[in-house]
Amino acid sequence: MSELVKVVVDAMGGDNAPEQVVKGAVEALKESDKVFVYLVGREEAVNEELAKYTYDKDRVEVVNATEVIEMAEAPVNAIRTKKDSSIVKGMTMVRGGEADAFVSAGSTGAVLVGGQVLIGRIKGVERPPLAPLIPVDNERGCSLLIDCGANVDARPSNLVQFAKMGSIYMESVMGVKNPTVGIVNNGAEEEKGNALVKETFPLLKACPDINFVGSVEARDIPAGVVDVIVCEAFVGNVVLKTFEGVGQTLISKIKRGMMSNTRSKIGAMLVKPALKETLKTFDLEQYGGAPMLGLKGLVVKTHGSSMSGEIKNSILQCLTFKEQKINEKIKEKIQGKDEQ
Repeated sequence: MSELVKVVVDAMGGDNAPEQVVKGAVEALKESDKVFVYLVGREEAVNEELAKYTYDKDRVEVVNATEVIEMAEAPVNAIRTKKDSSIVKGMTMVRGGEADAFVSAGSTGAVLVGGQVLIGRIKGVERPPLAPLIPVDNERGCSLLIDCGANVDARPSNLVQFAKMGSIYMESVMGVKNPTVGIVNNGAEEEKGNALVKETFPLLKACPDINFVGSVEARDIPAGVVDVIVCEAFVGNVVLKTFEGVGQTLISKIKRGMMSNTRSKIGAMLVKPALKETLKTFDLEQYGGAPMLGLKGLVVKTHGSSMSGEIKNSILQCLTFKEQKINEKIKEKIQGKDEQ
């Protein structure tokens, strides 16, 4: 078991827990023989779901946690008072070295607070960001959006670190050599932007550790003009939610249009295979969740509405993160010059 990547999964987190969470964990076990899963949650409920499947029982362990942190709870108070919750118990396992990573579709606030308080930041990292991959129209089909929800009131130095960590992730996990970096702005000109962007722009421009190419307007993000999209969390969350909404609306309109009359239905039958593959690229769940970069252990936050596919891909995402030694590379990049 020492050779396996050990992933703790919050079995009680999200709208579809524990059914879809357990199903996703089983799917991950079937897809890769390199992962060991700890399912943390109410033991009876988790075992009831596991009983529905055939899987390698030597690579699964149920860890009982009697409490659940609900979405509406105050995160700091919940982390402090619910010691036997699946989030606290799972993150404590990562902190203690029992596991390599933690995956949850539960309360975003609790996951963010728990990540910093229970697992802790890598020395030198000011603020860990959430960094999801989003579907875009480039040769890889995705770009990294950093930050999408962790740090609403970020400082310029935070955004510079986001750019560095995002570049490491894209190069190591996605295999993008010398990834391009852009900052979200309301125009392409260097002098445009709010106070944060104006102050951050020259810092990114002067940073030798990244391939900064300048500003990125919102309309250019779907085209995949840069590999790493840097912004503070308010802007990033708006970008992410817009992507999700437009994708769902587009799929809905296409389906409705194709079923509108007999002629369109015949056409739909002919293009269905190609269309199905194309529309799949709008599906965010194929990329897994959003890793919280800069922590001493990996934390991956998935959507609250996650189905088994996103849970599975989030677990498998942890394998690449561990194998590519992302934390070690971030530590070296952030601390290197400061310690010399």
